[in-house]
Amino acid sequence: MACEEILLPEKTRLRFSSGETIGRTESAFVIRFSNKRNVLSTSWLNGGFRENLTAVFNHQMPLAACDACHANGGVKTYLEDVAASLSLDPAATSGLITRAEMRNAAIVSATHLDLYVTAVVTAGIDKNGGRAGDPSSYHETDGRFEPVGGTINTILIIGADLPEYAMTRAVMTATEAKAAALQQLMARSIYSSGIATGSGTDMIAIVTNPGSPHHLSDTGKHSKLGELIGITVIRATIAALEKETGLSPASQRDVLVRLSRFGITEEDLWKDAVQRGYVKNTRPEERERFMQYLKSWAREPGAVAQAAAALHVLDEVGWGLLPQAVTQDTIIRILVDGEKDIPAAGDRPLDCVIAMLARQAARGFPAPRNLHRSLLGTESAGPK
Repeated sequence: MACEEILLPEKTRLRFSSGETIGRTESAFVIRFSNKRNVLSTSWLNGGFRENLTAVFNHQMPLAACDACHANGGVKTYLEDVAASLSLDPAATSGLITRAEMRNAAIVSATHLDLYVTAVVTAGIDKNGGRAGDPSSYHETDGRFEPVGGTINTILIIGADLPEYAMTRAVMTATEAKAAALQQLMARSIYSSGIATGSGTDMIAIVTNPGSPHHLSDTGKHSKLGELIGITVIRATIAALEKETGLSPASQRDVLVRLSRFGITEEDLWKDAVQRGYVKNTRPEERERFMQYLKSWAREPGAVAQAAAALHVLDEVGWGLLPQAVTQDTIIRILVDGEKDIPAAGDRPLDCVIAMLARQAARGFPAPRNLHRSLLGTESAGPK
């Protein structure tokens, strides 16, 4: 099996071996079909299962248009106007919308023998990333709802002939793959302390070729086609998120980033370090120096590993996999780091995490060498 990321040219069209072409403008990319294709999509424009489409597109909606399209005939009308502006027939086109930039799209293709799958993804998760089951943002009334920015849009081009039910299962496999990519990145939900499974406005389109000699019926995870769908969507989603938002494995190697999922900030660590006397001087310049040190300490691999392990205990308790009674003692054992004098950590498990990490950070915080000793009142700012 071969798998590769493909760069989308800025001014010319890219032609896939199956005959589809993809071209990009500043605000959209368009996939045109050379022959008959079947499409299953979540679009307002010609969504559901269609056999008569000639193209699908993904469009970056301007911020000003988000509210306007709801007031002037709805999203469907807006997409019809976009299709016309792209020289497409609105009656034979389906379109996805997003706030992500088209230049940050990721294209990943995978092949097995002469079977191929291509995933084209644009992705944003920082504005409305959520976990299935999170508290909702609105209740739709009379067709009206609140537009929210941030979307993961996926277009899958499958070089096989699939029945409708198999295309529906492909949506399931692709959705699981998207959630797996977010899990691998430990992407945070904006609406809870959970790991995101997507954004609240994600869209998808599946394109298949009824003229293909491959007549397949299984797109689930046990099938080779399902494997190709999973691999391409995972890799394209991860690549698109890094391009659009900077979210990546490297960006997640940070204690402060991991803590943000639980609403813990660097300010919380500073306040705890001051309250417990780990930092003696609380002047603004010393606070700034501590914050700068904290950002450096937070990137240390050992600190990230310990924080990640402690926070995962909170996840498992929340999921019912561990009893609440073991939470605090387990977190302390993870974060104790060989120390004998353990500070009182409060009643909440999160307070325990803050207390232990503040102690770890402050322990390595160097006293300023260029300040007079009387300014601090002690030779060292760290705990003894």
